[in-house]
Formats: sequence, structure tokens, C-alpha cells
Amino acid sequence: MTQKTKLVLVGLAGLLAGAALTVNLSAIADKDAATALPIEELRAFTDVFARIKNDYVESVDDKKLITGAINGMLNGLDPHSSYLDVEGFKDLQVGTQGEFGGLGIEVGMEDGFVRVVSPIEDTPAFKAGVKPGDLIVKLDDTPVKGLSLNDAVKRMRGKPGSNIKLTISRKGVDKPIVITITRAVIKIRSVKSKLLENGYGYVRVTQFQEHTGELLAEALTGLYKDNKAPLKGLILDLRNDPGGLLNGAVAVTAAFVKPDSLVVYTEGRSEDAKMRLTASRENYLRPMQIDYLKNLPDGVRQVPMVVLVNSGSASASEIVAGALQDHKRAVVMGTRTFGKGSVQTILPIGNGTAIKLTTARYFTPNGRSIQAKGIEPDIIVEDPNLPSEDEGLGIREADLDKHLSNPNGGESAPIVNKPGESPKAAPTTKPGKEKDIKPLTLEPGEIVSKNDFQVNQALSLLKGLQIFQGR
Repeated sequence: MTQKTKLVLVGLAGLLAGAALTVNLSAIADKDAATALPIEELRAFTDVFARIKNDYVESVDDKKLITGAINGMLNGLDPHSSYLDVEGFKDLQVGTQGEFGGLGIEVGMEDGFVRVVSPIEDTPAFKAGVKPGDLIVKLDDTPVKGLSLNDAVKRMRGKPGSNIKLTISRKGVDKPIVITITRAVIKIRSVKSKLLENGYGYVRVTQFQEHTGELLAEALTGLYKDNKAPLKGLILDLRNDPGGLLNGAVAVTAAFVKPDSLVVYTEGRSEDAKMRLTASRENYLRPMQIDYLKNLPDGVRQVPMVVLVNSGSASASEIVAGALQDHKRAVVMGTRTFGKGSVQTILPIGNGTAIKLTTARYFTPNGRSIQAKGIEPDIIVEDPNLPSEDEGLGIREADLDKHLSNPNGGESAPIVNKPGESPKAAPTTKPGKEKDIKPLTLEPGEIVSKNDFQVNQALSLLKGLQIFQGR
């Protein structure tokens, strides 16, 4: 049997406008037997093709028709399967390094418009005020309605230094918002860290890239060195992290759980779509790479932890949050996550093009599928600087047209109760009165605002745990 290269995506909720999908590389064999072709349906296709060629008002290129047919097949399956032309395939491969050109927003398609899943921190889109849930209706003077997602993303990419005008519809705002953004070469350092105060560390993962595991190890080592003593508590911030490399998610989880603990498993129709990934070096290291987690500071796998998530935390972020929650290694705090629990595989089809095809669902160690459900926090803490989750302003997988169903049933995240207990919801912390809410301000050189309500709630919880354990 011949070998084909496949790229496995367990990372992002949609496409990145000016960002790139991140991938994991492996190999599969061709199927032994070809699937029988539907003769009648193919005859109908060729008849339609011939009619268009002969009778359409203008001459149409064969390549355009075939590409349109391929796009139609894939787009009709689910929100994440799509066709990658030569340029799109190259962009995807380049993006694994965490450097790319464009705006820096992760997007999906909804009702023919481009929906913002999450702006990436420190990018032109983030600085211009683009928000999760925004609906992009125009790119410069071109209406988005009628464009494919790939076409829309191509228009948002461009030469660094050039401008693009986005016309945005935002729920709760009466008039369209027009924002002009200057494209840039975007270099993202996917891990940032600091000591919030003596004994309490903060680590933010903005995206799961090729070097995220190494950067996390450096960050943790630096925190312990700066603190000059074992940490009393650690906050892992995965808010608005759209995902990325699967082995990056395994590496981040492996830093905090016991070696060889199950991190995630996948299930699909073919044997190669079934994986069980544990916190083992072969599941997060590249060939011949030194194990950067081997010499982590003592106490990293025992330090009390809070993981912060929200509706912009997708896929690889949900893998990490779900694994740490299942292993009871951390308290998950924030709001329900995006709910992307599917695996995409990049299959080259020749001439430098490829298809991105959904091939499996992934599950947390305890067998939970988060597809169209998301991870339900142990403690719900809403962000006072964003509209209430109750108002339905956040965009999630369950809101996307043609999304996959959850094999466990239902699309609302359940609260797990102990046997004999009556049903109950996770405890919720909501901000106080509007006059008591301080706007988020980020001082130069800082990575997290001192007024960040959710971070401060996480810090208070960690301090409470420290007092409780001391007693």
C-alpha cells in the first residue's frame, strides 16, 4: 500500500483571518477497497456541469466549476470541513511556527457572514477593538454575503502595512461599526507569565503552537526562580485561546498531571482516527527533541491550580481544561467554553491543494464529549466587562450551522452530581453593581490587568485554599 501524508487538526474553531491553522503530522495508508461510486448521482452532476458550460449566460472556466463543486461538498458537511487551494494550504503549513501576516482573528461562517470567534491577543484586530461574536458583513466595500469562508479570509490577509476596512454588526449596538485595521506580520509568543504577588503565579496560553510546551516549561521555571520558593497557587489562563497543535495541548497537560495519565482520546470511523494520547514524551515531543518537561521545578504537579476559560476557549484549550478537570488537578473557573470536540485531518489531493475533513470526535479522560456542549466550569464567574452570557451574545459551536451532534446526547453542558444528590448548578459569581466595576486597563509591559475580575476571583480562591490547607 502507498503512504499518504495527513495533517491532523485538533485545534481551532474555524479559520484564522491573518492567522494560521496549526497541525500535527502523521501518516496513514490508503484504504484497501474503494467505496462504490453512486453512478446515478454522478450522471446528474455531469449533466449539470454540461448545462452550465453550454447555457450559462457567460463562459465559465472548468476549474472554477470543479472547485465550486468541491467546496459545496465539504461546506455542506459541517462548519470545519473545507477545501484548501494552493495558497490556503501553504498558509496552513507556515502557520505552525506562530508567525504569519494579516489581522489576527479566528473566524467561522454563520448565515453567510463571517463570525468572529476570538481576536488573538496583541494583534491588529485585538488592538482595534474587534470582539468575540462580532459579525463581519463587509470587507472594504465588498459584502461578505455570498463569499466562501476561504475567500473572506483571503481578502482579510494581505501585505503588512496595508489597510482593510471591516464593517461589523455587533449585538446590542444599533448601527454597524466600521473599523479600519492595518495588516501586520504577526508574531505570537504563545505563553506569557508573571508573579501576581508573592507565592502566586499566572500563566497565559494564547494559542497552542509548535513551541508552546517549551515556552510553558520556561515560564514555570522562571516563576519559581522569581518567587525564590515553591508557589502557593497558579492560575492557567486559557480564555479566548482558539486552540492549535494537539501535541501542544498534551504537553501543557503533561506539565501538571502524573506521567502517563490519559489526556485525550479520539474516536472515528477508520482505525487511524482512533488515538489514546497520554502524558508521555512520545505524545508531545518531536523526534530527537530533548524532554523539556523532565526538569520542571519540584511542586509543579502538586501546586493548587485554577484554570480560567470562557466562550472563546476552543478545542485544544478544552482538551487541557477537560483533562485537568477530570483528573481533579485544577478548579475550572469562568464561563462555558466554545464546544469544538471534533478532529480535522488535512488530506493533500494533488497540485498543491488539500481538503480539511472532519474525521473524529475527541473525548476527555472520563469519556466526556464536549462537542456542542463545551466544558462547564466548576465555578461560574462572569466577566463584568463583557455582555452577560445569559444574553446569548457569545458564539459557540452549537450556534454554528451543520455542527456535529454530541454522541453523549444533548447540547447543554450537564452538571455532574454525586449519587443521591439532587440536581444543582455550578456556583456562580457575578460582578457587583455597575458603579463598582472598574474598566480593564493594561499598564505598559503588563500581561494582565489589575482590574481583571475573573483573575482576582481565581486569586482569592487560591488564597482561600491555602488558608484551608494550613488549618
